[in-house]
Amino acid sequence: MQQQANNPLHGKTLEMILNELVVHFGWKELGMRIRINCFNDNPSVKSSLKFLRKTDWARKKVEELYLEIV
Repeated sequence: MQQQANNPLHGKTLEMILNELVVHFGWKELGMRIRINCFNDNPSVKSSLKFLRKTDWARKKVEELYLEIV
């Protein structure tokens, strides 16, 4: 339990993180910062979550960007 106390992502779902990034940056800016097709080509939360859950490197980039804005 103590180990999670210092984790800023603890209690945050990937969907919550993605929604906050979209509100903060918008899809266009998000797609420029993290170059993945699901952010640039007909973006949606559903399709992006599907990709991010399967692709560790992309999820890591999203989490890192989120930590920059909190």
